Amino acid sequence: MSGHSSVTPYMPRVFSSRSGVLWGLAGVTAFSFTVPFTRVAVETMSPLFIGSGRAVIAAVLAAAALALTRQSRPSPRQWVRLAIVASGVVVGFPLLTSFALVSSSANHGAVVIGVLPAATAALAVLRGGEHPSRSFWVFAALGAVAAITFASMQGGGLGHASWSDLALVAAVLAAAIGYAEGGLLARELGAWQTVSWALVLAAPLTTALTAVSIVVEPPTGGAAEWLSFGYLAVVSMFLGFFAWYRGLAIGPMAHVSQVQLAQPVLSIVWAAAILREHITVPTLLGGAAVILFAGLAVRVRAGSPARPRAAA
Repeated sequence: MSGHSSVTPYMPRVFSSRSGVLWGLAGVTAFSFTVPFTRVAVETMSPLFIGSGRAVIAAVLAAAALALTRQSRPSPRQWVRLAIVASGVVVGFPLLTSFALVSSSANHGAVVIGVLPAATAALAVLRGGEHPSRSFWVFAALGAVAAITFASMQGGGLGHASWSDLALVAAVLAAAIGYAEGGLLARELGAWQTVSWALVLAAPLTTALTAVSIVVEPPTGGAAEWLSFGYLAVVSMFLGFFAWYRGLAIGPMAHVSQVQLAQPVLSIVWAAAILREHITVPTLLGGAAVILFAGLAVRVRAGSPARPRAAA
C-alpha cells in the first residue's frame, strides 16, 4: 500500500485525541466570541454586509497565504468537497447567524447553537461511514428537541417560533456539514489550507453579496462595531479554523466535537461582559439541557470506537 493511501496515514492519527482536543479547544475559544461580536456589529451594519464582507476579507488573507507558501491546487474531487465546506461555514453559517442576531439576543443564539456538538458528531459519523449506537441517536435527538423547545418557549410557545430561531437551527446544520466535511478534507489538504481554499472558492459569491450590501445599505459604525467586524473577519472566519480543523483532522471528530460544549457557555459569559445582557434562569436551564444531551451524545459516540472498513 502506498504512503499516499487514504487508509495508512488516517488510522494512526484518529486516536491521537488529546492533541486533537487541545487544538479543538483553541478553535472553540476563538469561535466563542462570534455571537456577541456579531450582535455588536448588527447594531449599525446590515447582516448581509457582516455575513459576506467578513468572508471577503478572510479570502484575501487566505489567497495571500496560499500564494506565499505555493500550495498545490486541490484535485477536481477535492474542489467539489471544498464547495460543501464553503457552503456550510463560509456562506451558510455567517449569513444565517448575522440575520438571526438582528432580532435575537446573543444569549438566546448561543443556547440554540449549543446543539452544534451533537450535530457535528452525527454528520461526522455518517460521513465517515461509522456505526453509532442507538443511544447516540437518542441523545442527539433529545439535544435537538431541547434546543428547539427552548427557542420556541422564548419566542412565545411551540407554535410561535420566530424566523430567527429557524435561521439559527439552519445555521447549526450548515456548520455541522461544513465541519464534518472540512475535518475529513483537512487530513488530505491540511487544516489551514482547507479553510483557505474554501474561502477562495466562495470569494466570487461573497464579493458580489458584499457589493450589493454596500450599495443597498452602506456600512456605518463606531470603533466597537468595526473592531467587532474585524474580529469576525480575521479570527472567526480565518484564524479560528486553523486550530479547529487541525483538531478535527487529528480526531476522532466525534470526540473532538465535545469541546464545542464549552462554546455556548463562553458565548453567554462574553455576552454578559460585553453586551451587559442579563443571564436569566430560562437561559441557564435551556443551556444546561442542550449541553447535557449534546454531551451525552458525543460521549456515547466517543466511547464506541469506529469499526474499521473492510478492504476493497
